[in-house]
Amino acid sequence: MENELKQVKSFDYEQHKQNAINEYLKIRDIYKSFCIELKGILEKCLVEKKINFHSIEARAKSIDSLGIKCIIPSEFDQNKPKYINPIKQITDLAGIRIITFFPYSLMDVDKIINSEFEILEKSDKGEQLDKEEKLGYQSIHYLIKLKSKRFELAEYKRFDNLIAEIQVRTILQHAWAEIEHDIEYKSFTTIPTFIKKRFRALAGLIEIADREFQSIHDDDIKLRNEARQSVLEDRLEEIEITPDSLKAYLDKRLGVDGRMTDVSYSYETRYLLKMGFSKLKQIDDCIKDYNDDNISRILEGSRQGQINRFDFLLLAGMGENFINIHPYFIEYPNTKAIYNEQLKTLIKKGIYIKNYVPEEKK
Repeated sequence: MENELKQVKSFDYEQHKQNAINEYLKIRDIYKSFCIELKGILEKCLVEKKINFHSIEARAKSIDSLGIKCIIPSEFDQNKPKYINPIKQITDLAGIRIITFFPYSLMDVDKIINSEFEILEKSDKGEQLDKEEKLGYQSIHYLIKLKSKRFELAEYKRFDNLIAEIQVRTILQHAWAEIEHDIEYKSFTTIPTFIKKRFRALAGLIEIADREFQSIHDDDIKLRNEARQSVLEDRLEEIEITPDSLKAYLDKRLGVDGRMTDVSYSYETRYLLKMGFSKLKQIDDCIKDYNDDNISRILEGSRQGQINRFDFLLLAGMGENFINIHPYFIEYPNTKAIYNEQLKTLIKKGIYIKNYVPEEKK
């Protein structure tokens, strides 16, 4: 029969994939350069704005990843690919991912992206899930281009009309998404329903954890500020010894010393706690009768750094107790001789030596 049905030729997905790969190979290097420039812009802005972030990742899409996307069939017609023109339709050939520590930083990053780039599209996966009353993958995605003003500079002209995808998420959201993606990617079929349910349950726990970490961070900042204010007002009996509170106290008592690092205060705090100190009031009771500059010049002939002067004051206030219970001297007993000599020098110079010991050590 002349009008018999003709067999429809199947779409050649493999050839479609290879054509896209060949085309992409010609331009992948410029996308690599585009990623490097975008990462540089974002890092500079985040640092300038003092936004705390975990990492920025940048990559031009891999050949394998492009190939996988090219053979995804259309949901409307299985004999046609989802992307008829992959190089034009796939929008994450350049991809940037910003990982923050806390949810509040997502808003700060959003302001930078809005300021620095032309946003073609923005999708908040979390908001979409909330509308659908579901739990799952949380992330904010942007499709961006460089603003036209940048093309006035020669180094940016080659990126005209290039599009990049920027993903922004917290470190906990990132961990969830990476593990979920890895399992889905390795599955030969769709993830089983009971696995998906467990992932959704974990997403809820991660959202709670994100909020709790944010709350802990906020409370920590609040307590630090309160401790600094208490130091200024000499309400030392209320303040626990932490690296931050110790710095605030020493800055007021001995003067600010920009040479000191956070590590210095962390080590000093650890030593103090092991010696039995717990409140700043105890430290103040131990050293308040001494002049740090005078003792430093007696022992070293000059004004030493803040932490060294503090240790000299502790030596005067605690006497032999300082040498006997200080963790450093317990671990390295051979170093005791130096401080024993310094103690003798203070006595010879007429410095009154106390024998202060924190209550915990009595």
